[in-house]
Amino acid sequence: MNTLLNNRKPLVQFGATPLLTTPAPKQLTPDSPAISVLTDFTQVMPQSIAGDTPIDDAHLKMRHGGIRLLFVMDKQAHCVGVLTAKEVIGTRRINLAMQQRNLERSEVTAAMIMTPWEKLSAMPLEQLASLTIEDLVLSMESFTEQHLLITERKPNQELSVRGIISATDIQAVMGSRIPAKLPTTVVPMARSFADICQVITGHDL
Repeated sequence: MNTLLNNRKPLVQFGATPLLTTPAPKQLTPDSPAISVLTDFTQVMPQSIAGDTPIDDAHLKMRHGGIRLLFVMDKQAHCVGVLTAKEVIGTRRINLAMQQRNLERSEVTAAMIMTPWEKLSAMPLEQLASLTIEDLVLSMESFTEQHLLITERKPNQELSVRGIISATDIQAVMGSRIPAKLPTTVVPMARSFADICQVITGHDL
């Protein structure tokens, strides 16, 4: 008989309320590698939906997952675009889809209001790897989107989306380090890379 079974000890009973162990927050500065703020899809599963998903279902998935962007997939599992919270919360694209197709709101799908692949901008992984966080943000001065896609092309393989960087993620990990030139300013939530750039260069949002 297994001696470990004979010598087993009873489980511990809590005598007081315990602390909960959590990951240590990243300690980053503007000089940290930009790749430090990448949500890497080799480590984190990208969140996606089918193109025919009703927009209210897409919004619900965002809320439950605590995310603001979903990749929209076709029936061949190819990514055909992205859907952001701005699009499902806003009315412009939804109303346009309803008018053009004579639909009720409940009939509007993700594919009808998404930003299609050909209109998206991205940065190659090798370019990102050469930048600091400050370099990245300053290079995105006119980029008014909240998310930046990072692509990778391996030898003899198709182009793929390796990961994503969010302006709000940069703001979260940098904390008070970003507005160093504005020590008395309370910085609102960044809506885009351009917003973060304004803080780094010493301008109010």
